Amino acid sequence: MSKLGNLGARLHRGEVSYDFIGHRKLWYGISILITITAILGLAVRGLNMGIDFQGGAVFTTPKTSVSVSQAEDFAEEASGHTAVVQKLGNGTMRIQIAGMDTQQSDQIKDKLAEDFKVDSERIAADLVGPSWGDQIADKAWQGLAIFMVLVVIYLAIAFEWRMAIAALVALIHDITITVGIYALVGFEVTPGTVIGLLTILGYSLYDTVVVFDSLKEQTKDITKQTRFTYSDIANRSINGTLVRSINTTVVALLPVAGLLFIGGGVLGAGTLNDISLSLFVGLAAGAYSSIFIATPLVADLKEREPQMRALRKRVLAKRAQGGDQAEPSVAGVGEAYDGDDDATPAVVGPRGQASRSRGGRGRPSGKRR
Repeated sequence: MSKLGNLGARLHRGEVSYDFIGHRKLWYGISILITITAILGLAVRGLNMGIDFQGGAVFTTPKTSVSVSQAEDFAEEASGHTAVVQKLGNGTMRIQIAGMDTQQSDQIKDKLAEDFKVDSERIAADLVGPSWGDQIADKAWQGLAIFMVLVVIYLAIAFEWRMAIAALVALIHDITITVGIYALVGFEVTPGTVIGLLTILGYSLYDTVVVFDSLKEQTKDITKQTRFTYSDIANRSINGTLVRSINTTVVALLPVAGLLFIGGGVLGAGTLNDISLSLFVGLAAGAYSSIFIATPLVADLKEREPQMRALRKRVLAKRAQGGDQAEPSVAGVGEAYDGDDDATPAVVGPRGQASRSRGGRGRPSGKRR
């Protein structure tokens, strides 16, 4: 941990850095590949919608020695629909049958009581009509749309429209991956899933806004200097907040992992899976997108502005004459930006310190500005 803290301090001071912006095409490619996989999973397998969205019934039996597979056979035979059975910690069973006609619930309840060899009054039945599920789905979509609009408006006012667009792309990226994994895993989608999705959107924005705030502060009067391009400063902003983002993400993931793997997997509390999976995947995707998607996308958009293109030419011309160099790199040297044909590779060296090209007797060949 002390080494991580030391690395974080060095990153913040600019003594070392990683060229995130220069490798942005790699991050874009990884994200596109994961997103396509998620979309294919969603298209092929679809979402396992719970009874809150489809309508149906949930039957809770008293403590029984019947196995889960036997209970599934009993429920499917009684209802004619696919049943999802969970054995709860106290030995009771939760039998969920989606898409069934709620008017048949009494007949199904009596048949289950006969199969389980218990009195029908001891089996609890909770019914959900299909209209209720439609209302929940509509409200969920409305809430998501309103959230997106408010986020874009706020970021456009607080920062600028390019950052608002980048944050929106990152949010859509996180939602798509989370929903796609739900389809691939086959976990049931419940109102808890929707709550988890809305929660991770806020967390994803938190990380993104932290980087954007640092970027906004460091790019004030950027065109009045000739040492750094916008991409260079964007890279500094990511590196300066990198360890902070990692720490907050790990701390947030630990309790969620406990809910998902221990609560849902080990203890068998399957009702925790719906919200814990969306939180776990969303938190990880949100941390990734704030570093590897949102900020590089802002740099791409900004570098296309005429004043930033002019700044880049001045910076590159000064570097070609032996002036200040670009950002240092920990894991390798890459181009800070390759949108222009005249882009040159970044050179390793201490941040904020001029590099000098020395002649035969060690005298500087160019003046430092």
